Parts: sequence; structure tokens; C-alpha cells
Amino acid sequence: MKFTPAKVNFFNFFKLPLAFFGGVKVKSITDNEVVVTIKHRWINQNPFKSMFWAAQGMAAELPTGLLVMKAIYNSKRKVSMLVTHQEAQFFKKATGRITFSCKGGNEIKKAIQTSIETGEGQKLWLSSEGINEDGVVVSSFKFQWSLRVKP
Repeated sequence: MKFTPAKVNFFNFFKLPLAFFGGVKVKSITDNEVVVTIKHRWINQNPFKSMFWAAQGMAAELPTGLLVMKAIYNSKRKVSMLVTHQEAQFFKKATGRITFSCKGGNEIKKAIQTSIETGEGQKLWLSSEGINEDGVVVSSFKFQWSLRVKP
């Protein structure tokens, strides 16, 4: 699959419907960065009239996962991928449009290359920050991905 925002958003409709209907939208994809947005709406809010933490987590994980998927695709190898740990911090109520981005493409390529050379699984941390329309960080997520090239 060619990784374009339109194709990934279409893919989400069928394979990740909770993300699609929750308002998660991919805005841009490169080899080194993915940008995703989510807008605070009734369907993804908590009782305190801000975005539910799980909706933010969904939007935060997507750019990290897409970067991993794109690096795997570019490697032309079969690689298993799995989130093995996750951490989050929340700083401000998430309202309006929140933008999450991840810039870990080079680290992923290195992990895949190391797995190819050693045959062992590799773990790496990828970060995704949620920034509101005023440029304020509302949340910060870290995901530990485990990558292993299949024989």
C-alpha cells in the first residue's frame, strides 16, 4: 500500500473504525514524520467537556505506528511489530483540534537494520506530543515498539 493521508484515512474506515469515527485524521506522511489531528467532539469527549484520554492515545499512537509500517514497507522485509509499553502525561484540557506528530523515522530504520543484522528483536521508544490550536502541549505520549525481522 502506498502511504498517503487519503489512503490511510480510507484504510482506517474499514480497519480502525473507532479512530475514523472518533475523528482521527492523517494530515501528512514522510519517511521521517507523520502528522495526525483529532478534533474534540461529542463522540470523543469525557464528562468534563474535554477530549477523553483514550481518544488522545489513539491519535498519538497512529503517527508512531504509521512510521513503523512505512519503514517496514521500505525495508522490503517481513517484520513483526508490537507496542510493548506506553506512557502518557496530560498537561491541559484537550479541546478544539489537537495535532500529534512523531519524528522517529531514522530510529526505526536503524532498529530494523540491527534486527536484520543480528536476527534479534529490537525495542525503541517513539514519542508523540499533542498540541492544541494555540500551540500549547496538552499531552505527551511515549510508545515502546518491539520490532523483529522474520526469517
